[in-house]
Formats: sequence, C-alpha cells, structure tokens
Amino acid sequence: MELQKYVPPLFLAFVAVAPCVAQDAAHTGHTAPPTAAPSENHDTMPGMDHSAHQTNAPGQTSPVLGHSAHTAMPGTPSPSALRDPHAYADGYDFSQFPMRHLEHARNFTLLQVERFEAQRADADTLFAYDAQASYGDPFERAVLKVEGEKADTNVDLLWRHAFAPFWDAQFGVRYEYADTKNWGGAALGVLGLAPYWFEVSAMAYLGEEGRSVLKLDAEYEVLLTQKWIAQPRVEANLYGKDDAQRTHGAGLSDMTLSVRIRYEIYRELAPYLGVEWQRRYGLTAEYARQAGLQGDALRGVAGIRIWF
Repeated sequence: MELQKYVPPLFLAFVAVAPCVAQDAAHTGHTAPPTAAPSENHDTMPGMDHSAHQTNAPGQTSPVLGHSAHTAMPGTPSPSALRDPHAYADGYDFSQFPMRHLEHARNFTLLQVERFEAQRADADTLFAYDAQASYGDPFERAVLKVEGEKADTNVDLLWRHAFAPFWDAQFGVRYEYADTKNWGGAALGVLGLAPYWFEVSAMAYLGEEGRSVLKLDAEYEVLLTQKWIAQPRVEANLYGKDDAQRTHGAGLSDMTLSVRIRYEIYRELAPYLGVEWQRRYGLTAEYARQAGLQGDALRGVAGIRIWF
C-alpha cells in the first residue's frame, strides 16, 4: 500500500520529538490543561463581559485582552512615553526645520497678458491688448487690469474676493481714456468657472451723469492636443443711455465672437492665430456708419499670450 512507505519516516520523527516533550513536562511539573468543550450558555458568545475570567494580578494584565503582560525589554519606552511624539523623533521637533507654508496662506504675484495682438481688417491694421496684474492670496487679491485698442484704453483697479468655490466677486473703480471723451465710474461684478468649464465674467459700471455699462464675456478652452489649444470667446456690451460723444447707443451696443488657436511653447508662452467677428447694433451701428465704418467687421488676428 501507498501508506506503508510513509510509516518509517513518521515513526522516526515521533521518536526524535517524544524525549523533548517528556523532558519539558517533567521540568514544568504539569501538563497542558484539556481543551474546554464549547459551552451551551449563550453568555459566552462574543461581546459578553469576560472580566470574571481575568485572574492576573493588578498592573500585570493586558489593557485589552486581560492576558499576562510581557516583561518590558531593556530600553523600551513606557506606555506613557509611547504617546509622546519625541519618543519617535529622537527629541527633534519642527523648530529644527523650516516650516512649509500652505498655498492659501501665502501672497503671490501674477502678471498675465491674455491678449497682445495685431488685428487686420481689409487694409486697416490695429493693435489690441488685454493684461492684468494681481497680488494677494487665492481668497483676497488686488487687481490692476488694462485693456484697449487703437487709442482707447480702459483701466480697472479692483479688489477680488472669493465667495464660493471657483467664484470671485470684484469691486473697485474704472476709468476709460478715449479720443472723444474720458469717463470714469464705480465697478462691481463677478467672475468664475461655470458648469462645463466655461469661464464667465459680468461687470457693471456706474459713473458720471448716471451713465452705466454692463460687460459680459464667456470663453472656453478646447484641448486639441497637449500643445494646441482652441479658445472660442463671446463678448457683449450694453449701455444704459445714448452717448453721442462716445458713439454708443442705449441697449445692446455690440457683440464680438472670436476663436484663437494657440501653441504653448511653454505654459507661460503661447503665440496664437485667430479670427474675430464684430457686429454693432442700433444707434451704435449708425454712429459707426457716420464715421465711415461698417456695422459688421471680420478681422484676422495674430498675437501672443504670456503669464508669469
């Protein structure tokens, strides 16, 4: 039988182990207690209080299981010392190392030139720019924004306050420099990241002689590749009153649709090409025709985007 070939090795192993077991039993003077049979009493189920079975002397029981505590090895920290962080750091604390600041606790400066471009329509070429500098933390920031085209320049000095995730409130002052007439007023608005990753901004301006302006814009970034990015944008301007000197009519004055495709040499440096279409409405279109301009304008653009 197959079993017969295993008998000699098992017998030899038993002969080798049996003297050691007998010697250990003689040394201790007792044998292992028999295994207790499972009790039929439901009080022995898990969760009952076993404190009656803990017969170890006070101070020598495990805080959890009630078994005899092991003798501490030389050099082992006491239980109270184990709760001391110095026991694991060899006495070192953060005073020996430079502290790292959280990003929301730091002030930082950002200079961003969103657009610096030449626009070409028919035989006419003009330059446009949109830049801002800011200083502060992610929750509170001071912002200086400059934008314009030709000889018209708009300057905003704003305080930006984060009031919700991805949303900031802005308030401050605005001043517009123009060939026809300068204008200034108070500024108030919001900007942020709308659902589906649309970047939106709404700014209201109220200034001299009760004149008001509402500027709305939204843009979206489409990642064509890791380097090529398309950026469609829509912008609209609405005025509260007719202003013949500044060639604006009340209501919806103009709307601009554009798309720019940039190549990011670095994240901070990206040249771009694009196309822009602008349409004037109402009395604003009439003022443009009187000045020899068309109500609609289609322009090609080329520029660069920088931030640091």
